[in-house]
Amino acid sequence: MADNTGGRLAIRVSSRARRIALRIDPVERKVELILPAGVSTSEGLRFAAVKRGWIAARLAALPTRAPFSEGAIVPVLGVPHSVRRENDVAAPPVVVRDGEIRVRGGPEHVARRVRDHLVATARREFSMRARALAARVDRKVARIAVRDTKSRWGSCSGRGNLAFSWRLIFAPEWVIDYVVAHEVAHLVEMNHGTRFWRVVDSLSPNSASARAWLKTHRNRLLSYG
Repeated sequence: MADNTGGRLAIRVSSRARRIALRIDPVERKVELILPAGVSTSEGLRFAAVKRGWIAARLAALPTRAPFSEGAIVPVLGVPHSVRRENDVAAPPVVVRDGEIRVRGGPEHVARRVRDHLVATARREFSMRARALAARVDRKVARIAVRDTKSRWGSCSGRGNLAFSWRLIFAPEWVIDYVVAHEVAHLVEMNHGTRFWRVVDSLSPNSASARAWLKTHRNRLLSYG
């Protein structure tokens, strides 16, 4: 369903919602209208119409998309790199070196190969950091996964499985370290109580600054690719 802002309006009924809400999807550039059970679609659309100005402003404020194409500037561990095609048939499919992401092959292969390489890099970096931090609090990580999550940067299950958004690979290392520390701290405390935050701060002294950085730059991290 199209709204009048140029975006797309999707409607979702949620049994957990207590009031009508709007959510902007920064990746798909879509607007989601969330309705509590029992609220009619027409009532929801009236609410969205009243919020039309807010919707338009939020969509306009989203960062410009940054596709993985030749010449694009993409941060890796917070350091800007330019994407460049490599014509040497003996070169690796992708290599990150000297401020460049060098990709072998034609233009049609660039986006997929850059993404695959960054996902693999994220898995390696996050695994290394998580296991090192877990050892500091005398805990073990069962499994580590990377996903393309939009609402959270990381998660920890009761079984000790950690998961992270691969898009954190664009963030500076000290920000990545905070997110990893946050999830590792859940291996000690599965809540956000005082003891939990003491563990986080012991593993990541810059936690407050990192949370502020993520809040400010969230949509930019989601705009790549």
